[in-house]
Amino acid sequence: MDISLNGQRVDVDAATLQDLLQQRGYEPGAAIACAINQQFVPRAQWAQRTLNDGDRIDVVSPITGG
Repeated sequence: MDISLNGQRVDVDAATLQDLLQQRGYEPGAAIACAINQQFVPRAQWAQRTLNDGDRIDVVSPITGG
């Protein structure tokens, strides 16, 4: 399946958002937020949120500093 992950086209075989994050090396407890096609996906839904060809996934993490 061809998706966009943080603006980069990637070919993945992940069925769900949680699978994708694990395959791409994100830590399960990491402080990150995810959106699919510009819609926020709550962490509690990651395991159920299926991916579709052409989805645009954005994964962001907070930056500290000032």
